[in-house]
Amino acid sequence: MAGDDARTPYVGNDEAHPWRRYVAIGDSFTEGIGDPDPAAPGGHRGWSDRVAEVLATQVDDFAYANLAVRGRLIGQIVAEQVEPALALRPDLVTFCAGGNDVIRPGTDPDAIAVQFEDAVTRLGAEGAAVVVFTGIDVAWTPVFRPFRGKIAIYNENIRAIAERHDCIVADQWALKEIQDPRFFAEDRLHMNPLGHHEVARMVLRALNVPNDLQHLQPDPRPLVSWRSARQNDLVWARTHLVPWVLRRLRHQSSGDLVTAKRPEPGPVS
Repeated sequence: MAGDDARTPYVGNDEAHPWRRYVAIGDSFTEGIGDPDPAAPGGHRGWSDRVAEVLATQVDDFAYANLAVRGRLIGQIVAEQVEPALALRPDLVTFCAGGNDVIRPGTDPDAIAVQFEDAVTRLGAEGAAVVVFTGIDVAWTPVFRPFRGKIAIYNENIRAIAERHDCIVADQWALKEIQDPRFFAEDRLHMNPLGHHEVARMVLRALNVPNDLQHLQPDPRPLVSWRSARQNDLVWARTHLVPWVLRRLRHQSSGDLVTAKRPEPGPVS
């Protein structure tokens, strides 16, 4: 776990960060969907890669693995990624899971928390620092606003788990910069490169790791008429919402044929 000498923003960091082996587990958010990069493994970069790039510049012999797969529910992440992550013997783990569960009708954030805590217990058993994530405040988006209450309950459970197990909390709910459609991809679900960049900055702050990443200002909001906005909504629904609903009805996932983009720890360039 993070331990008594955890490098939180409230602890001095005169020395280099202590981590040499970082493993990320989770779903599309951690895989980096919305941040395409043909040069990156799997064709996506994302916040986790960006964090690893910074960490790798500050110490020797740094290695990074990313086991996250898009579309995974928390039960699948726990079943498929936790043990492989432990087998890689990390000293730093980022664990973000449950988001896909929370936005499904009828799911229980308390039941999600039970699975989440089981994973956290196992991930920290060998002394690795574990970073967990709160969900985003979706008050600004009509599509996901109905789930705001469930996300808030999920977040309180995450904070309580982090307190019990001495985890580091990466607080997306408090990250006001990303509560803006200009930080999200066309599907309105995944962050774009700007969003992933801001999350990477937030995670590095939570880890108390100095870095040169600067806030990137998005382009000014375009002036869009009511009619154009509704046309955009129709295009979005046809292109992204309808396929998502059809996959749910068919019990399919966007990650059914996808494997981890970085299954083994390796150097970061």
